[in-house]
Amino acid sequence: MKANKSSGIEFLFGITALLIFQLLGEVSVRILDLPVPGPVAGLLYLLILLVIMGKLKLPAPESLEQSSLALLNHLSLLFVPAGVGVMVHFHRLEEEWLPITVALFLGVLITMGTTALSMKFLMRYFDKKTKDST
Repeated sequence: MKANKSSGIEFLFGITALLIFQLLGEVSVRILDLPVPGPVAGLLYLLILLVIMGKLKLPAPESLEQSSLALLNHLSLLFVPAGVGVMVHFHRLEEEWLPITVALFLGVLITMGTTALSMKFLMRYFDKKTKDST
């Protein structure tokens, strides 16, 4: 598949937008001394903007979608540094295997419970919304 110049520019606009939101998140977390990673705060800002755009019936920028999909296609590469870190600090894993195992187990249970409750809430919300609009 041959890429044209406009798709490259669109990709750059999307990546630039994502990096600007990450920067906003980093700055706000540092200024407000929040216990949240800057990129997470930046993604929350982006989510808020996209929700507002949805309420105003404005479409999401094509460049943002294009760059996000490109990043998602290569998401597995982002796990390489974590894997290297595990191998480098394997001796610590041997020493502290019990608290790590307990934290992982509880984290999985909490995540599954939170996901189930969120899904239940959203299904009821959208079901009610669908009934109200008909």
